[in-house]
Amino acid sequence: MWHCSFFTIPFCLVLFLFSLHRTGSPIVNALSIDLINTTCKQCSDKSTTFNFDFCLTSLQPIPISHVTNLQGLALVAMELALENTTDTMSSIEKMLKSGEFDPFALTCLKDCLELYGEGVPMLANSIGAFLAEQYDAAKLLLSVVMEEASTCEDGFVEEEGEASPLTKENSDLFQLVDIAVCIVDSITFDSKVLLN
Repeated sequence: MWHCSFFTIPFCLVLFLFSLHRTGSPIVNALSIDLINTTCKQCSDKSTTFNFDFCLTSLQPIPISHVTNLQGLALVAMELALENTTDTMSSIEKMLKSGEFDPFALTCLKDCLELYGEGVPMLANSIGAFLAEQYDAAKLLLSVVMEEASTCEDGFVEEEGEASPLTKENSDLFQLVDIAVCIVDSITFDSKVLLN
């Protein structure tokens, strides 16, 4: 049996997803698509901020999401959030070097780079906590990442007329993490029901 402390988190994620029962039958694929639709619908019914369409368009294009279960979907959402975070850090670094921004925007971008930099290990740790079935710890870490995306966006509105160049990235990160949190909530709820 492999143990995540000996491997990187992405490698553990791949091992975990491939360890799930998979077949290529159309029935399983249809059930998986239904799982995505049902999960996104249940999450959007629970929250006014949850975006059903974003959930579908984020999860459905990922091939592994069609041959997985609820736990696998949560991991896909967390992995997408981690990818978004690292991509956004690269974008911010390019913006900082571009010379296109005024001093206030540059300060905001530097703050955002720091926030996203803190988000990377938090997301990696949330994946580790989730794999260890420490769901409350995973949700706590994910919630902090959501807050950091909001903080980055809010920093730009402190000065009137300043537009955030990271609105899409912040929104995408917030929503990807929201998907993961909702799915982890569902898994936690299902676990409690099974125990009672």
